[in-house]
Amino acid sequence: MRHTLPIAPQFYVTAPQPCPYLEGRMERKLFTALQGEFAETLNDALSKQGFRRSQNVLYRPSCADCTACMSARIRVADFEPSRGQRRTSSRNADLIRQVNSPWATEEQFSLFRRYLDSRHATGGMADMDIFEFAAMVEETPVKSRVIEYDYPPEHDLARGELAAVCLTDMLDDGLSLVYSFYDTNASRRSLGTHVILDHIEIAREAKLPYVYLGYWVPGSPKMGYKAGFSALEIYKGGVWQDIGDPTSHDTETHPLSVDPIAEQVARISLPDTMTNRS
Repeated sequence: MRHTLPIAPQFYVTAPQPCPYLEGRMERKLFTALQGEFAETLNDALSKQGFRRSQNVLYRPSCADCTACMSARIRVADFEPSRGQRRTSSRNADLIRQVNSPWATEEQFSLFRRYLDSRHATGGMADMDIFEFAAMVEETPVKSRVIEYDYPPEHDLARGELAAVCLTDMLDDGLSLVYSFYDTNASRRSLGTHVILDHIEIAREAKLPYVYLGYWVPGSPKMGYKAGFSALEIYKGGVWQDIGDPTSHDTETHPLSVDPIAEQVARISLPDTMTNRS
């Protein structure tokens, strides 16, 4: 008699490479493929355990001597904007939001290139061409949207042009900001902050409890802004917890305190639909 084997995903580890967030450290990622009929179920389950999606892969930092990268999310019901964040929302009230299917355009790519050249000219994505950009946007096995923010037609310098773009996954418990980019020339608008604030409003309207922001890395100037949002939780020690005092999270983790990869994988909770089939 022929039996169907369990379809639990296989996990792999990348080779160490220089950390993009903390100078002098090396990063390593634990990852698995995201494909098939249970892709959305797996994405939902692993996002709650600190994983992030990149195209058809789910990954989580699994460095040999550091646990500084912690997944962060905002509790929508408890979020209260700061005075500065309220001003940011007011400054951007004229932007036109459009929610689209995950389809890449030349206009998006043009803004993406300007954003990278301004903010991440030496980063890992600096050499991406339009085909790689299209793959980042379009190769998604889960429910995703491209949320665009257009300048109004009467805008003096950019009539009807894109101000910001965010590739967003729709999880069962929230919105996950996969990648966002924006017009860095409009610094007074704080467009990156506005994208997050607007996603909080979208989640509130949809009655979704969380907005997932990706990784917060204490000690990294690139990631420090996330701690400026109230009701922020981080995934640390296998549980979600309030961030508390951001300065209290030590970025220097002794190698002996990092669990072996096999133990990390053993503690990953998979959906019943992926482990109980026979």
